[in-house]
Amino acid sequence: SDFEQLPDDVAISANIADIEEKRGFTSHFVFVIEVKTKGGSKYLIYRRYRQFYALQSKLEERFGPESKTSRFTCSLPTLPAGGCSEPQEAQGRLSLPVCVPLGSGTRGPQSRKLRRGNSIRRWHAPRDRELALFDFTGNSKLELSFKAGDVIFLLSRVNKDWLEGTSQGATGIFPTSFVKILKDLPEEDDPTNWLRCFYYEDTVSTIKDIAVEEDLSSTPLFKDLLELMRREFQREDIALNYQDAEGDLVRLLSDEDVRLMVKQAQGLPSQKRLFPWKLHITQKDNYGVYSTAP
Repeated sequence: SDFEQLPDDVAISANIADIEEKRGFTSHFVFVIEVKTKGGSKYLIYRRYRQFYALQSKLEERFGPESKTSRFTCSLPTLPAGGCSEPQEAQGRLSLPVCVPLGSGTRGPQSRKLRRGNSIRRWHAPRDRELALFDFTGNSKLELSFKAGDVIFLLSRVNKDWLEGTSQGATGIFPTSFVKILKDLPEEDDPTNWLRCFYYEDTVSTIKDIAVEEDLSSTPLFKDLLELMRREFQREDIALNYQDAEGDLVRLLSDEDVRLMVKQAQGLPSQKRLFPWKLHITQKDNYGVYSTAP
């Protein structure tokens, strides 16, 4: 009888449904947790292992056998060891079932590989919508199946290729190419920002914008920034630089240099979704790019 009196939006179950990689200045894996409510709706939240560890520590402190602050104590299950770097390893440590890979539908344009951002998406009252152009049959329980002509209420934009929405009482993700958007979500729902890089090779300079799921006000660590650039440009022998007020290149060698670069760029005009600071990528042994004039 007490259960029947609970409101429909109370969460009653949570299941780790998938594991995905997040790419920002660093790469790491997050657990995709599907939460179901008493009313039958569901939503996804995204958590890293260290967040599970922090919660475990707080529970042990408050309710563990040695707690001195609570009258109610218990023996909590042991949390598996952390520090995993691969999805298979993460699945093993949390004893997760093997998940069905997320893939394309059976009809219509071919959908692309799913890559979601590390953000919390709660179910909310539908406002924005799209019209299904083709039939889509989901390949896992996270994907929303629908028929051509169905109206889908848009909940969130996963990335440029995938959306999340609800239709006929079901909620899930689906490829953008299968629908026609009638009313889109605000642009702010897109977690992607862009880092502009200038790449120098001999006398040629090319411009490349790199997508990262980081806030424009964030400051990366030097080692993370260097690893990101090595991965993007497929070169190990590179150096990172920024351009000072006089137009000269200054080489980055430490976290302090990165903070100085970010601080100097704070007063500069910037474009929307583009980091105000820019990176200049040069060859590690090419010192000819630096001004040596007194």
